[in-house]
This record gives sequence, structure tokens and C-alpha cells, in this order.
Amino acid sequence: MSAHAQAPAPPAPPPVRMPPPRGRGAEESWSRGDKIGVVMAWAAGILLCAVAATIVIYMLFRGVQYLSFTLLATHPEVGLDQSKTGGFLDPIEGTVILTVLGTLIAAPLGVGIAVWLSEYARPAWLARAVESGVEIVAGTPSIVLAIFGLLIFQQSFFGFLSFTAEGNAVFGRSFFTAGAMMALIALPLIVGSTREALQSIPSHVREASYALGKDRISTIRRVLLPASRRGIGTGVTLGMGRIVGDTAIVVILLGASLQIAPENGTPVWGLLKGTGSTLTTYVYNNSPAGEGGAPQKAYAAAFVLLVIVILLNFAVDLIARGKEPGWTR
Repeated sequence: MSAHAQAPAPPAPPPVRMPPPRGRGAEESWSRGDKIGVVMAWAAGILLCAVAATIVIYMLFRGVQYLSFTLLATHPEVGLDQSKTGGFLDPIEGTVILTVLGTLIAAPLGVGIAVWLSEYARPAWLARAVESGVEIVAGTPSIVLAIFGLLIFQQSFFGFLSFTAEGNAVFGRSFFTAGAMMALIALPLIVGSTREALQSIPSHVREASYALGKDRISTIRRVLLPASRRGIGTGVTLGMGRIVGDTAIVVILLGASLQIAPENGTPVWGLLKGTGSTLTTYVYNNSPAGEGGAPQKAYAAAFVLLVIVILLNFAVDLIARGKEPGWTR
């Protein structure tokens, strides 16, 4: 027997599991469950596209059929038969005013909350409470927010924000009050999109800013917020879409009056304290389910509203396709 015993052979390496093939012909290696799942996913996607296309094409056909420059450029008039009483210029103006007002309130609040939750979140119990509050607001029906807003703004100390009648009776209805509640339904979208954008920024970007002598607030203002502008823009645009499409808050807190009725006083302040309507309430009132009796106008106004929503969706898509920061390449 040799003095130097032969060393045992090393164990064979475990078999390497190759990834499934990709490209043409890869489907042949799929299991039956994979094939069924892909077919169901394709069917769901095609069904969704078909529903969306049907809505757009139908509203395009009916809307263009009845839409005219006169409807867009004339004020509505009070009357039992809305088919003979002007256009819907006031609801268009009301939609713009309410959207701008709600966005101006929600955007700074949403960005501030998102920055605090992402960069500070102290004390922890308060951060958890704020997160829960944002989630509750996101899941609360707008009709509940409208009733809550009416309860709050009917108080006498909020009389300077809403329409008042003789004897200083506070109604709680105005563009101000409706805009404040509209800001609540847009707030969760802005907070969520901004937080996601801030959390996607690598930690070494913050560390590099601190290494250059910048404090936290300067880092947030000069580095993080500019880098998160795409997420902020997406959240703001989505929030505007929610405001444009809401009806319950308009009916309860804006009065859903056919014409914009400013309160006596200074032009801008009196307008914001007055009542009015938006395209959503105009469509409902003139639909077959409403009392206006002008379905042709309802189709035309719904088409304008659909165009606004589609343009907002395109804006979200353009923002999402914007230039990526250098560290994400």
C-alpha cells in the first residue's frame, strides 16, 4: 500500500438549473398552468381596452353630434326645458375654478406631509397616526367628506368663507368650502406619489449632500424635491383628475346651481364665496335621470369632461416618461 493515500474525489457540484428559455419557441416549455395564466392575462387586458375604447368612441360619437361653439361660449339660463336655455359655460368655469382651488390647497399640504413622513417621521406614533389618517381619507367616500365639510363650514366662525343669507345665516356652501373638501380627496394621491419618489432616491445622494456641509432642510429643498418633481407632478395631476370627476361634494358644498352666483363684495372674493356647478353636476342634471330634460346637452358636456380627463391622463404619462435622474441609469 502506498504511503501517500489517494485523496477522495471531490463531490460533484449540484446540477445548475437553467432559466426557462426566452424568445421565440419559449412557450413550448411552459406548463399548462402558465399557458392558462397568460391567456387569462391577455383576455383581461383586451377586455379592459375594449371597455375603455367603447366608452371613448360612444362619447365621441354622441358628444361631437351635439357639441357646438354656442354651447361652449354661452351661459346657461334658468328654465324648465334646458334644451332651449343656453350652453354650459358656467359649469366649465366652475370646473376650472374648483380644480385650481383644490389643487392649490392640496399640493403644498401633500408634498409637506410626504416629506415629513419620508425624511423625519418623528415622533413615531405621530407618523403612524398621519399615515393612518391619509389612508382613511383615501378610502372615505366623497359624500361622507361632503357632509363632514357642510357640518364644519356651517359654523358661524367660518361665515367669512361661504355664502351667507339675511340675518348672517351661514350656509356653508361656496367655492372655498368645496375646494377645501376637494383638496382632501386629492391629498392621498399627492402624498403617495411624492413619498414613492422620495423613497426611490438612493441614500448616498443624501449622504453626499451632508458631506458637502448641507443640513437636512437644505438637502430636501435643493436636492430631494427637485429630484422628485416627476412624482410630485404625477400626484398633482392625478389629484386634479379626482377633483374634476367628483360630484357629491359639488352638490352639497357648491350648491350645484346652474349659474355661478357670486356673493356681493369684491369681484374675486365674492366669486369664491359664491355658489356654482361643474360639468359633472351639469351632466347629471341634464341626463335622462335628472330634471333638466336635455340629454343632448348632457352628451356634449360629458364629451368635454371626458376630453379633460384624457388630457390629464396624457399629462401623467408625459410626466412619467420624463428624464430620469442620473443615478437611476
